Parts: sequence; structure tokens; C-alpha cells
Amino acid sequence: MKKSNSQNIISIQTYKSPIGELLLGSYEDKLCLLDFKYRRMRTTVDKRIQKGLNAEYAEQSSEVIENTIAQLEEYFAGDRKTFDIPLLTVGTAFQKSVWEGLIKIPYGTTASYLELSKNIGNEKAVRAVASANGANAIGIIIPCHRIIGSNGELVGYAGGLPAKKKLLELENNLFS
Repeated sequence: MKKSNSQNIISIQTYKSPIGELLLGSYEDKLCLLDFKYRRMRTTVDKRIQKGLNAEYAEQSSEVIENTIAQLEEYFAGDRKTFDIPLLTVGTAFQKSVWEGLIKIPYGTTASYLELSKNIGNEKAVRAVASANGANAIGIIIPCHRIIGSNGELVGYAGGLPAKKKLLELENNLFS
């Protein structure tokens, strides 16, 4: 990999996970993308990241992507509860505050949009919090799958509700 033009390149690679095909992306030794390859907002998310980093996607691996895949495999095997991958979030200050709030939701637990809104000190912004949650481009590590409806039901997820259910079951040791 040439160093000279790496500033304008986001390395991307596909990873076939137990919950579907994921798209991983890294930029300047940080993970900036871990998302479902076939999600409805794919184009919107990709445009935001490329514009925000002023860089283009190039299909190639990187050390960060390799480390992320290794940690994801440990996670899916039930051997990892936290990740130590350097992250680069691309979004508004408000979106970033929501994503920081998500990271604080512990493995094996869930929260509602209202609880998340309260946790980030913005109780009245439940709808905006839900929208920022949906715009998360670093799934699993920034655990938007841990957000459930106030009534305890599973609500929207980029990878679909079956994938969300699988992640929550994995984290709650519900696999037999």
C-alpha cells in the first residue's frame, strides 16, 4: 500500500458474519465503518463518511480491518464482550454524543431511546436520538442493537430485526 495517497483512501472490505454481510472501513488507522452491506441507508451512510473524511473507498485490507475481524470472530464465538479498536466516527456533534452514549450501554443489557436520551442529557430529543442511532455506521462496536422500544419490544435495526435478535441473544447467553 502506497503511503503517499493513503490520506484520501478509506480501505474497505466485506466480512461474512453470522448475522449477515458486513462492510468494514478504515481510515488513518481507525475504524470508520462496520455496517450491514445491504442496509436501506447504505448510500446515505457511505456518502456521509466519504464526504466527512474527504476520501474515496478502495477495496483493500488494513491492519485495523484485520484486527476488527479477529475481534468480531471472538465476539460471535462468545469470547469477547468489549472491543479495543480505535474508532473514527463521522457525523454531527449531536450524533457523536448519541454514539458515545451507546458505547456506555454494557454488554448483555439494553436501554430504550428515552433512557439513552436521558443518559446523554437530552431527554426531550428522543426522536433525534432514534435518528442518530439509525445513522450509526459502526454497528456492534457502537452497540445500537442494544436499544429497544420503551415497551421492551425490538425496534428498527439496520441489519433487520432477526440480526438484532441474534446479537441480543448472543449477549444474553440465550444460545443453547
